[in-house]
Amino acid sequence: MIRKDILIILILFIPAQMIFSQNNKDEEKKILGPAKAAFYSAVLPGLGQVYNKKYWKVPIVYGALATGVYYYNHNNDLYHKYRDAYKRRLAGFTDDEFYGEGSSPAISNDALIRAQKSLKRNKELSILVTIGIYALNIIDANVDAHLLQYNLDENLTLSPKLNYNKINSTSNVSLALKLKL
Repeated sequence: MIRKDILIILILFIPAQMIFSQNNKDEEKKILGPAKAAFYSAVLPGLGQVYNKKYWKVPIVYGALATGVYYYNHNNDLYHKYRDAYKRRLAGFTDDEFYGEGSSPAISNDALIRAQKSLKRNKELSILVTIGIYALNIIDANVDAHLLQYNLDENLTLSPKLNYNKINSTSNVSLALKLKL
């Protein structure tokens, strides 16, 4: 008996709740999910910017990431050149590219060791910069999706203003804040 009463109440009140609930499907479609944008950028760099319809940022993201990868590869190649030359000198060979002409080397063993340390540090720094750019890509997509949700209209504007002073023929540049209530 109690189950029938509960069933009758549910049948009567659930349709009434559906009739009076607000359902703005148009507004829901326009709102971008910041978490979704961040996830897209984490999966594929630049995809969050595409999701936010900021297509001009994609080449910047890939250019920055490619620069970090380029410098990592460049430092890695030089590091291996100096390391191989140092190993060959320890083995007794004098035919490496840094030895030069004559009996004394153009670059000493200590200089080869310092170059290896410096290039290793630069290589690790390139990795950190690339990871930082990747993180900035994700943060940018998230923040941009958040900022797209705000209502921006002409009621509150901050615009540059150029005033020409006719008395002494000078120009003044300022910012004008306009607030319409």
